[in-house]
Amino acid sequence: MDSVRYDRNGSGVRIPLALKILIAGGFGAGKTTLVSALSEVRPLQTEEVLTGAGIGVDDLSGVEGKSTTTVAMDFGRITINEDLQVYLFGTPGQDRFWFLWDELAFGALGAVVLADTRRLADCFPSIDYFEQRNIPFVVGVNCFDDGRRFSLDAVRHALDLDPGVPLVFCDARDRQSGKLVLISLVEHVARQRGEPVPA
Repeated sequence: MDSVRYDRNGSGVRIPLALKILIAGGFGAGKTTLVSALSEVRPLQTEEVLTGAGIGVDDLSGVEGKSTTTVAMDFGRITINEDLQVYLFGTPGQDRFWFLWDELAFGALGAVVLADTRRLADCFPSIDYFEQRNIPFVVGVNCFDDGRRFSLDAVRHALDLDPGVPLVFCDARDRQSGKLVLISLVEHVARQRGEPVPA
């Protein structure tokens, strides 16, 4: 699975296989938080402060306390072992930055769509994007402290998800919770490809 690159002395240097996973969802759904919680390195973030220019453009209903927004992407890395690394790319949530999505999605193994029950409709564009491009995805319902709690069945019905799309609760602040979402995605991709599900 890994490749070998040779230096000037002819010695082989192992290059680990890299898997790319997108973290998507609506404005304020927790994408930057999830990438930060999972990354083993200090994540690259393109957060900017919300200004008066966004008044009438950015809908803050349900996330009134939000003061920053991702304007390009978030990036983090997870090393599974010496042969495998996972690169996490958090997408911008606002529609005026969606022109970046095609570049971010190129070569992705799959995606996590974070759903915020305070603004559930905000994850429809992400779901539509991945469905139209046949990119495997899972939906993680980010459990905000001030968000209403719904059953997974109720969320699945509200999002009109296909039965085969995994749907899980998560806490984007918690590394272990985030890992379980990524595991759900990898298992989903393996099932779609007819490969054995990793143990």
